[in-house]
Amino acid sequence: MRATYRLQLGPGLTFDDARALVPYLRDLGISHLYLSPSLQARRGSTHGYDVTDPRVISADLGGESAFRALAGAGLDVLLDIVPNHMAASDENPFWRDEALRATYFDIDPTTGRHRRFFSIDELAGVRQEVDEVFDVTHDLVLRLVEEGVVDGLRIDHPDGLADPTAYLAKLRDRGVEHVWVEKILEPGEELPGWPVEGTVGYEFMADATGLFIDPAGEGPLTALYAEITGERRPFEELAREAKVVEAHTTFEPEVQRLRELVDEPGMADAVAALPVYRTYVEPDGDGIDEQDLQTVEEADLPERVKGALIDPADEDEAAFAVRFQQTTGAVMAKGVEDTALYRYTRLAALNEVGADPGRWGRTVEEVHAANAHRAARFPRGLLATQTHDTKRSGDVRARIGALASVPDLWRDRVRHWWELNAPLRGDGTPTPDEEYLIYQTLVGAWPLERERLREYMTKAMREAKVATGWVAPHEGHEAAVMTFIDGLYASARFVGDLEELLHRVRPIGEAHALGQTLLKLTSPGVPDVYQGDELWDLSLVDPDNRRPVDWELRRGIMDVS
Repeated sequence: MRATYRLQLGPGLTFDDARALVPYLRDLGISHLYLSPSLQARRGSTHGYDVTDPRVISADLGGESAFRALAGAGLDVLLDIVPNHMAASDENPFWRDEALRATYFDIDPTTGRHRRFFSIDELAGVRQEVDEVFDVTHDLVLRLVEEGVVDGLRIDHPDGLADPTAYLAKLRDRGVEHVWVEKILEPGEELPGWPVEGTVGYEFMADATGLFIDPAGEGPLTALYAEITGERRPFEELAREAKVVEAHTTFEPEVQRLRELVDEPGMADAVAALPVYRTYVEPDGDGIDEQDLQTVEEADLPERVKGALIDPADEDEAAFAVRFQQTTGAVMAKGVEDTALYRYTRLAALNEVGADPGRWGRTVEEVHAANAHRAARFPRGLLATQTHDTKRSGDVRARIGALASVPDLWRDRVRHWWELNAPLRGDGTPTPDEEYLIYQTLVGAWPLERERLREYMTKAMREAKVATGWVAPHEGHEAAVMTFIDGLYASARFVGDLEELLHRVRPIGEAHALGQTLLKLTSPGVPDVYQGDELWDLSLVDPDNRRPVDWELRRGIMDVS
């Protein structure tokens, strides 16, 4: 196994389209196609995670015959599957039939509400702990593995499952030898002893990014951030605050369901208290392991909650322990990944899934130690510098991170822009954090089409949930920020200043990006390339990173070489 290449299938990239790329990818040195979800999803799905029928290969992508033709075209296949949830839609036969719905989906019998994927009502949690549900929803995938059509599986969001350990053991028992899990590990956290090849590589990404962040830049850029935004709290405090708010608002239904099992008034704060996504206590297993015990003991949890996790006293507490663990990961994801990472803009290169923006970077010794650990425990873990879920591409992170190497230059330029662009601001619009994020994004992705920045900032502001949000967008605020962006692009003085700065920053960023790639190709593990990322890729968060790839350009370069 040499390297994987992630393809985001959808209306613009079908199985036949992917098959046409195989000769190029084989010449590139790829051994495995790493396909996004390929089972039947909702009509028009652009990503495949809203599965409607896991018994069928997606007809929209070309159907099973085209999938098999792709798998037989010369590269092995890793398939991304989605066991935790399916679409809560009448397109889904398991949802449409009320009897099947009660069996297959995790539904509260007192209220009729279903467990959601994070906060998405249209995606309902699946009861993979039920043997019938596992067998039916995995029959096709397991047959494809058994027949050698699929070589391995990438498991989406195992933290949402009632018992990830038992689920992964069942896959191994059914003959799936190669499994990677989309598991976000916090610094110092170890992957449980699951029968897997490793994770999809976010911890490596944090190491590869952090290694090139100049430690000398921390003091000056932290001071600059405090100066222009007034924010002096550590990231940990902002993240905890965002998690608590999410627990009290977005996840209020999930909290209420927990209180039906263990009546604890501080439940919302409890689901936001863990420093990791979740623990993996198995109420019917052999007790709590050392890592989980330490997490539970050190977290600020009510005694009743702590006791139910460590040693449940009855069936209600055992059921509570399962559901509590399913909930904490969702609260962490929404509070940190989808909120705090958009609020804390000290250095946006550090604001990434699986990273800690409060931790400035990595030393050479730390990266060597992490690589030694990977070599010993997960020699086939994936090594990523960009995925479909990252907040920005590795090349954008590298260029923004390069600002830490020229802190005085960056400080002076930002102060100048703050004064220069004052006439473009409305009454408190954009907020200081929004304006600072705009400047960093322009540095990271320039030349950046104005509409791409407008779309990115709309998402970033709504995710931050400070001046606007998804539930109740503040149209006036958003319009004023768009006007500010338009003014930047119309200002020849600002654009000239930006390009002059990039004269200094771009070479540093490119050197750092090449260094990240070198690490990816030489560190213990399997290099993972996100589609198009073999050339410079200045992509932002999805859907920006799903823009069409210029395959002809890449083929042409390969032919010339």
